[in-house]
Amino acid sequence: MSQILEQSSAQLLDQSALLPLAERLVAAARRGGADAADAIAARSVSLSVDVRDAMAEATERAEEDSLGLRVFVGRRQAIVSTSDVSGKEIATLVERAIAMARAAPQDRYAGLADAQLLARTIPDLDLLDRNVPTVAELEQVALRAEAAGLAEKGVSKSGGASASAGISGVVLCTSHGFSGAYLTSRHGISMQAIAGAGTAMESDYDFSATRHATDLDRPEDVGRAAGQRAARRLNPRKVATCRVPVVFDPRLSGSLVGHLASAANGSAIARKTSFLRERLGDRIFAPAISIHDEPLRARGLRSHPFDAEGVGGERRAIVENGILRSWFLDCASARELGLVTTGHAQRGVSSTPSPSPSNLHMAPGSASPQELIRDITQGFYVTDLIGMGANIITGDYSRGAAGLWIENGELTYPVSEVTIAGHLGDMFLSLTPANDLRFRHGTNAPTVRVEGLTVAGV
Repeated sequence: MSQILEQSSAQLLDQSALLPLAERLVAAARRGGADAADAIAARSVSLSVDVRDAMAEATERAEEDSLGLRVFVGRRQAIVSTSDVSGKEIATLVERAIAMARAAPQDRYAGLADAQLLARTIPDLDLLDRNVPTVAELEQVALRAEAAGLAEKGVSKSGGASASAGISGVVLCTSHGFSGAYLTSRHGISMQAIAGAGTAMESDYDFSATRHATDLDRPEDVGRAAGQRAARRLNPRKVATCRVPVVFDPRLSGSLVGHLASAANGSAIARKTSFLRERLGDRIFAPAISIHDEPLRARGLRSHPFDAEGVGGERRAIVENGILRSWFLDCASARELGLVTTGHAQRGVSSTPSPSPSNLHMAPGSASPQELIRDITQGFYVTDLIGMGANIITGDYSRGAAGLWIENGELTYPVSEVTIAGHLGDMFLSLTPANDLRFRHGTNAPTVRVEGLTVAGV
């Protein structure tokens, strides 16, 4: 199995066939009657090993090739895709795409990126780890994580542990001269621990994901954190409905930044389906808070040297000193709003581009997490959120939650089966970040404290 993965990875690292294939596809589309076109090709290979009770439970290998063509006939567009990257289907793809475009409705905002916005250079962001682990190596990593989780006091069994690795490549070509390619890798470790017994069992998890294997957390640290999280959930209580400060664990605080990103998405702004649609240039956070997006961060989990339209990215302040400074825009949403793309277009081989953040983070504050909690007489430290209860149109927020109750500045007993509710606008304005920012996800934030949320219990 590992030899097969190594062979596939070696093939993947050579994109010399995909780039000319995409260029041929675009050229054929232009000859076939398209006014403009772009093609995207993607190739990936991955391997994961799952273990449970100190034994390998499953080994999964996936390999995928895909190719997409987008054509424009005037302001009409269509997309076709295939998993055949041999080049034999070029004529069929082009014929089908152009026929579909001619039958599609007019879209006055559709079109390729303006040529002057295209990336002129493709920076090396150190996104590729060329070292491919073997199945045996991944299995040992997963076993170490599981053993560490099982060793924690209160943990009764394993919900399983896993280790994974993969490499993927992207090629983009356009009819107005852009041609680019890049490769990325991804490594991961996870473990789920179960504490207690019978109907009193509780479970929790931890994970680590990075571009390079050397940046991963130690498997023992991942397993230990999962075990500790599960054990501290034992014997939860319910609390009476109240209005108190709520502190979000760093594993969850990024979700609030994610809600901001959804509300600041150019497509939502253009459709007038965001509660922030009239707030550009307004203060929506406290003055000390800034939120940045960084597509060119070295080894970032969502880094890319150019976006899905070939536009180069740059570090951008979405919120600066509490003020909303920018939307997330692709070319279509930017044209509709009378603005210029921010280089946030993303797409798959069978979809049109749409705006989405890259490496998004909230800058840390000056207080430690302990200092954020110290003056709370009664409050809630959230370690788990349930459901998707954030309404981006209205800003209303309501999600199921579990965590630890705060009494007199200390974390005390576990709490479950409650709901936290408020309005995102009020939550943003009352939010205070701690100083413990770590870049573990695509969207990151430190521990944050939000004032005056309703905790709905018994």
